[in-house]
This record gives sequence, structure tokens and C-alpha cells, in this order.
Amino acid sequence: MFRGSMVALVTPMLEDESVDFDALEKLVEFHIASETDAIVAMGTTGESATLDFDEHCSVVRFVVEKVNGRIPVIAGTGANSTSEAILLTKCAKDAGADACLLVTPYYNKPTQEGLYLHYKKIAETVDIPQILYNVPGRTAVDLLPETVIRLASIKNIIGIKEATGDISRVSQIKSNVSTDFDLYTGDDESAVDFILAGGHGGISVTANVVPKQLHDVYAAALAGDEAKARELDAPLKSIHRDIFVESNPIPVKWAVAQMGLMGEALRLPLTPLSESCQPVVRKALLEAGVALK
Repeated sequence: MFRGSMVALVTPMLEDESVDFDALEKLVEFHIASETDAIVAMGTTGESATLDFDEHCSVVRFVVEKVNGRIPVIAGTGANSTSEAILLTKCAKDAGADACLLVTPYYNKPTQEGLYLHYKKIAETVDIPQILYNVPGRTAVDLLPETVIRLASIKNIIGIKEATGDISRVSQIKSNVSTDFDLYTGDDESAVDFILAGGHGGISVTANVVPKQLHDVYAAALAGDEAKARELDAPLKSIHRDIFVESNPIPVKWAVAQMGLMGEALRLPLTPLSESCQPVVRKALLEAGVALK
């Protein structure tokens, strides 16, 4: 349903930790001008865990309004409470989002049956395209391929963001689901391999700082041009790695701020990028040709 480079958009904030909607509008226009293929608002990179319900919905509505149909908007609506995830998903549908991205319930570590029933209930309750999101390094639970395959039979569950970096999962899932079930990577370092193995694109942190370059990388990989995809991706390797030198989204928010697109503020318990890590991220940006203020 969606293809290419989809940015896991950061949420700009003012020094009082409120959402900076002026900067958010600037980011929307930056990504549309840079040929980003879709915007994911209020994913985990957008600090969804620390925004309350009203703030969360306000950001999704604002992004949908400012995008105004020019590219798809996917709303992050996952939660570790099924009832809360349903409310967030309803809000996203009402706001006009094109789809929802639902991270696996974090901390409470449900079983595979619990994960299946969680996603099944959300999908049956809210009629909007839904994308599963598996990132066990952040959630302490792994949505296994066999559970994904079960969920793929539910009509409005349209794909998965698979962020384990395990390329073998592409074939495991793809060979057991219908052709219209999409697979997106959430691991920037292995994205080219993921797409060449049969994936359909990626939901990316790196895309916050090099959206046009990453669009071109993914387009080449989707076209099956491995040599071009790897050539275009080579200058981005340091960003893929060093944008995670501290917990996401600490480094990427600092990086976007250095580009002059927003301020550096985060919401506690996240803290600003440490001084010792700033040269590491700056070097990676410069190697990729990113213009800094």
C-alpha cells in the first residue's frame, strides 16, 4: 500500500517541552520538498511515550492538515494497553490519517497469543489500515513471524515494520502471506538488504536528516538496482550507525536542530545529546553532505 522512504518524524518542542507547531509545519514542508514518500507522525521517534492523549492527537491532526493529501500520513497509535491503542487509533482515523502504525505492547511482555489478540481486537474495532511494528530492542517482546502470518489474514492489517535487522524474516513472512501484505524495515543500517530481499520500503530515523538521499536509495533498491542503491547508501552509513549513539531520538533531534529546522528540546526523561557524542554525530552529518547552520 505504501512504498519507499517513510520518515519516523521527530516532534519539535519548545524549551517548556510543549510541541513547537511552527517547527513541525516547517518539517512537513521540508519532507514533502525532499520527496519523502510518507510521514509517520507520533511514532516512537516522535516521543509518543511522553505525550499525553490530547497532545498525541493534536500532532496527528496537525500533520494531516498541513500535508493536505500530498503524501500519505501514517499515525503511530501503539500502546501497552489495548484499550488505549484503540482510542489512539480511533483518533487517528477521525483526523484523516491514511494508516496507523502500532508498536508491540511494551514492558508487560505479552505472549504470542496475547499479541495476536491485541492486534486482532484493534483491527476489528477500528476500520483503518494498520501496520504492525516489531522492535524488541525497545519493547522487550518479539512479534514472531508465525504470529505475523496469523495477523496478516485480518483484512485491515496491511503490513509490518520489522526492526530486528533480521533479513531472514522477509522471506519467512513473505512466503506465507498474500502479495498485498507489505514489509517495511525499521533498521536503517540493513535497509538496502531488506528491500532487495523483497521488502517494500522503510520507516526511517535517518530520513529525518537526509530525506532526499534516502528516497533515492530506496527507489534504487525497489527497482532492483543493487549497485546504485549501495553506491547511494555508502555516504549514509555513518549516519545510520551514529544517529543511535545515544537513545533515539536524542541524537536525531540534535542533528535536525543543527540543520536549523527546529530547536534541541526533548521531553524528560530524555536529555540533550551529551557533549562527547556531538562531534560523532556532526562528523556523520558532514560526511553525508548535510548542510549545518
